[in-house]
Amino acid sequence: MDIKETARPLDGAGISAFLRSLPAKPQLLGLGEARHFVEELGDQRNEIFRHLVEHEGYRSFAIESDCLMGLLVDDYVTTGAGTLDDVMERGFSHNFGASPANRELVRWMRAYNEGHDEKLRFFGFDGPLEYWAASPRQALTALYGLLDGPLPCTMEMLDTLLGADERWSNEATVMDPSQSIGRSAEAHRLRVIADDLVALLETQAPGLSAEDRERAELYGRTAVGLLRYHHGMADTSPARIATLSALRDALMAANLRAVAEHGPALVFASNLHLQRNKSLMAFGDQRLEWWSAGAITAAHLGDRYAFLASALGTVGDHVPPPDTVEGVLSALPWTHSLVDARRLAEAVTESAPRVSPDFKYFPLDPAQLDMIDGVVFLKQVVRLG
Repeated sequence: MDIKETARPLDGAGISAFLRSLPAKPQLLGLGEARHFVEELGDQRNEIFRHLVEHEGYRSFAIESDCLMGLLVDDYVTTGAGTLDDVMERGFSHNFGASPANRELVRWMRAYNEGHDEKLRFFGFDGPLEYWAASPRQALTALYGLLDGPLPCTMEMLDTLLGADERWSNEATVMDPSQSIGRSAEAHRLRVIADDLVALLETQAPGLSAEDRERAELYGRTAVGLLRYHHGMADTSPARIATLSALRDALMAANLRAVAEHGPALVFASNLHLQRNKSLMAFGDQRLEWWSAGAITAAHLGDRYAFLASALGTVGDHVPPPDTVEGVLSALPWTHSLVDARRLAEAVTESAPRVSPDFKYFPLDPAQLDMIDGVVFLKQVVRLG
């Protein structure tokens, strides 16, 4: 098979043709990052989203960033609250607010909303965590404030149980579970209170506005997810890292299902979070496994979840070997290509995995191509953060 038969230029016509080739219209279209902070990919993502909004009815964008911080960005793009500088500084985690492509996306979404009655929405779908986690204070107290009695505790009791936020956000817990307070008496009591508040929300949901109900559900998911994660941080078993990774992806997936309720959305995150196959990681002499957010989401949405992985050809001065998937795709005539991944899998049966000198880049696995709907391929990139 000629490799050109599996691909088309990455443009509006190609994107629409790709969507028509899918078995169903996706509620969530995942666009994966082979590496964070590739500005050329961010620029292409922005073009894809604009086309989806203007020609395919998409109205939401979700990114691998703190879901609570993302509320600031959503308020800005929907109502104009705050300033662009402020939301880029305080509305993103993982330093994603420093990305020029992200800034341009937020600016464009706000400009679009100023001229249209049907508003675009912005969502962060990661938890307030990385390998360590934030205090559950914001989520718990915000949820508490949206509910009426009978409440399971007073605000004063909640504040006492939470204590100093620094106890929760201690980065030393990443390597030393004994420093985590996730299995303390206070944490156990907070897990019960969080469960009680979520149950109370269910009973009071009809009395809340749609906006308050949406936010209360987000606060509830986040509070429960953070307390589960902190409980896992205190684990001393060999399964600790795999458990934490699974809990993070499960919270991401729960947030993505909430995003899907708003209609078709573009989701932007690492390939590893959006893939359908199991995540694998070597950790010492262990082989850790867990299901990614994309795999969990696909289990719930089925054909209404689609996944475009990204891949990079020449990165800086590193040219992919010709026997790798990226090397094969580098022979395509277009600078940016959209590839049918399942047809590609039939064409590259002898390909070897790429070994990249950049530890931040995750190459395509030839054995997993049939688990991907499409590949966004950039032949050459130079702007890396």
